[in-house]
Amino acid sequence: MGALAAVGLSGCASPSIEDYAQDKPTLDLRSYFNGKVDAWGVFTDRQGKVVKRFTVDMACTWQGEQGVLDERFVYSDGTQERRIWKLTHLGNGQYQGTAGDVVGIASGQTRGNAFRWGYTLALPVDGRVLHVSMDDWMYLMSDRVMLNKARMSKWGVHLGDVTLSFTRRG
Repeated sequence: MGALAAVGLSGCASPSIEDYAQDKPTLDLRSYFNGKVDAWGVFTDRQGKVVKRFTVDMACTWQGEQGVLDERFVYSDGTQERRIWKLTHLGNGQYQGTAGDVVGIASGQTRGNAFRWGYTLALPVDGRVLHVSMDDWMYLMSDRVMLNKARMSKWGVHLGDVTLSFTRRG
């Protein structure tokens, strides 16, 4: 019975970035997001239904500890969007970043093959702007491929997920 209780409790705990410290290949955001990167993604509602599909064309550059990720989104309904991230590597796998539609400063950390990124996104919905919390995880699969899953919530209520596959151009 004690083993079942422990399994039940561990199922409720969220993962920690430290859980991935030994996983390979090792992710260095400055190396991966340097050059051209393409991404394909979906937004799913809280029931898992695909609400919107999109592609992203990224131009990424780093100078020392400062990086710029220029993202150009094209959505399945034909709308387009641009987000320019300005990132700073703080050392020891720690990063901070800003973007025009990000409220305040995003912060994240790499360990092993993973990157966890948290921020508040100003999201236009039905003529209003909602501030939603993003719990964004990226996992390096190979030198060219990275998978990304972000959980979107408002006041602790799960709104949906964003899932992406990134591919660095050869």
